[in-house]
Amino acid sequence: MNDRNDGARWTAPLRRRRGPDWARQAPTWRQARPALIADALKRASTRPSGNWFVAGASQDVPADGRPAGRTIGGTEVVLWRARDGAPHAGPGACPHLGAPLRDSRVVCGTLVCHWHGLALDGSAFAGWTPYPVHDDGLLVWVRLDAVGGEEPSEHPVIPARPAPGTAVAAVFTAAGRCEPQDVVANRLDPWHGSWLHPYSFVDLTVVREPRGEEDDTFVVDVSFRVAGRLVVPVRAEFTAPEPRTVLMRITEGEGAGSVVETHATPLTAATDARPRTAVVEAVVATSGRRGFALARAAAPVLRPLMRFTAGRLWRDDLAYAERRRALRATGRFPG
Repeated sequence: MNDRNDGARWTAPLRRRRGPDWARQAPTWRQARPALIADALKRASTRPSGNWFVAGASQDVPADGRPAGRTIGGTEVVLWRARDGAPHAGPGACPHLGAPLRDSRVVCGTLVCHWHGLALDGSAFAGWTPYPVHDDGLLVWVRLDAVGGEEPSEHPVIPARPAPGTAVAAVFTAAGRCEPQDVVANRLDPWHGSWLHPYSFVDLTVVREPRGEEDDTFVVDVSFRVAGRLVVPVRAEFTAPEPRTVLMRITEGEGAGSVVETHATPLTAATDARPRTAVVEAVVATSGRRGFALARAAAPVLRPLMRFTAGRLWRDDLAYAERRRALRATGRFPG
């Protein structure tokens, strides 16, 4: 029986795990060297972002007459869609008397302030200047030059993804009391996976570490726990294409080509003593199996499950990031 278009012999995606229990797995603290993680984080921080920040999922900016409000880097932002679905973004305060535009309405693609009816069509008006905005089909990005402080770019750095018609995608969002670097550092420490998340990951081995700017990739062999001792083993790569993004791509095994994009968006200004950061994680799953067409058809049911899985992981990972930030604030973090 063949289940692949290339005629390869069908194999079951699940394996029965025979490895040790949590307490008997090999410690990873010697491999998870603080200096190595710090160097990877430093290299990521020097890559250009063009001042683009992920504002949320594309579906968070609806086309039904409601704007979306965000605070990014301490800057109030409002987003909405024109009649043709094109996104607009700009300062969140009305230029007339400062009304919160996130509470206003969109009428025929025009943002109408609910205090006095001032209409904004997305072009500059009375000192109100729009922000560049980009919808990549999954996420919405806003360019804030005053927040980013870099050389601006025309488009954000968007990782390559499976084609929309071949994948199931879901976006999860959470927030924590930390800075973007703490979220990125968490993702650049793959060694914690099977210790902090034993309900999801087992038998994790980092088979290749970054060797510098020209070879800045973590390669990991890991098994995703399905139920009990049933697992799905894969090989995955972790890279940081820009300062606030970490990309995990499955390169071998079930779901090869699937990606998890973790984006860290600062909510507070850089000078805020109590920083907050939003984690916007996009999971784009694909498979070469013919049966995956059924998964695509069941996408409306699968997306909440995908968000639930991401949320369980980020409950622990945000605690990691928040702890890292708290220790850094007191000068006690070893990195």
